[in-house]
Amino acid sequence: MTQVVIALCLFISGELVEHRIQSSMSDCLKHKREATRQMEMNNKTFMCGEVEAELYKNVDGSYSIDKIIQPK
Repeated sequence: MTQVVIALCLFISGELVEHRIQSSMSDCLKHKREATRQMEMNNKTFMCGEVEAELYKNVDGSYSIDKIIQPK
């Protein structure tokens, strides 16, 4: 399934390593602040944004990002 979602993305040395769906931009920015405070940030960058992504359904019924198609 392809859908536009808000994603919190982690880049290490400029390469996208991880992405998580967030319920809203404010929620994403909150999680970005918390993660930035808790991690050593050498070569790491967190970014929030609206992306078009391929999603898959987890066993608990929630959705996760399989692949980001393009930023919006």
